Amino acid sequence: MLIVMDRDATDAQIQAVVAKIESLGFEAQPMPGGERVAIAILRNPGPVDPALFVDMAGVIQAIPVSRPYKLVSREMNREDTVIHLPGLDLGRGHFVVIAGPCAVESETQALTIALSVKAAGARIFRGGAYKPRTSPYSYQGMGKAGLKILKKVREETGLLIVTEAVDQESLKLVAEYADIIQIGARNMQNFSLLLCAGRTRKPVLLKRGMYATLDEWFMAAEYIMSEGNSQVILCERGVRSIGEHARNLLDLATIPVVHRESHLPIIADPSHAAGRRDLVGPLARAAVAAGADGLMIEVHHEPDKAMSDGAQSLYPDQFRTLMEEIKGLKPGGW
Repeated sequence: MLIVMDRDATDAQIQAVVAKIESLGFEAQPMPGGERVAIAILRNPGPVDPALFVDMAGVIQAIPVSRPYKLVSREMNREDTVIHLPGLDLGRGHFVVIAGPCAVESETQALTIALSVKAAGARIFRGGAYKPRTSPYSYQGMGKAGLKILKKVREETGLLIVTEAVDQESLKLVAEYADIIQIGARNMQNFSLLLCAGRTRKPVLLKRGMYATLDEWFMAAEYIMSEGNSQVILCERGVRSIGEHARNLLDLATIPVVHRESHLPIIADPSHAAGRRDLVGPLARAAVAAGADGLMIEVHHEPDKAMSDGAQSLYPDQFRTLMEEIKGLKPGGW
């Protein structure tokens, strides 16, 4: 349930509603809005009687929420969430491109790619310091040394940083070094990790699991938000499908559906969906046309020598061309 307060409600009236919710054994989460405060009721095992609140001072409405994902639902928040980053917003018309290599391999490699993607218009640099791989013998990333390289990239280029945390130990370091914490597809339902990510209060980029339904993806975001972190970015990166023409199926239908069902921004990762360089551009353009709030693109200046996912990484000149095409599709809001 969502308790909507009058725009002139006092702090004492808001706290009285919070106290009433907690006295019933539930959790109260105030959600300040543009004009008024709303208070979400969480952890209630069943419906809550609106009559318990509608007569309280400062309350103008008690709205039942039908979705199991409460904080994620547009029923709970009618306004699109904006992710506020240092000098940059994402969502509600603010379109952002994230670009960089799959993995950080060296300082020279990271800085070379960072300078090229920044020149083309990217605002956030991606690069894995920790790499969860299918094979235990594949390149697993540089760890903390990679995070230090990412920090230098930010210092020398001004690009913000997103990188993946793979467990609770790496999460602490990623939260220290990065601007956005990425939770990858394999960890989408690692609920203890999601709760810890929520407690960091840093923006979290949550990738959809390769077999996850939309509701399962929303519920994973709910875990993060239940800890008080409203800065969640959803990332569609493709789901498993039949055929070998692409690594995964980029589910473009999720983009308008997410906008209808949730207030959270959604970006697309065509690189992981495609698995091959020649499909990245068409899928990226399709995601923009479908209404994505941003893109995450893999770029490498020497993809044939890349430690991971070189086949799906664009060359810098290909990325520059793609950025010009995207700007033609989406001329405003950058």
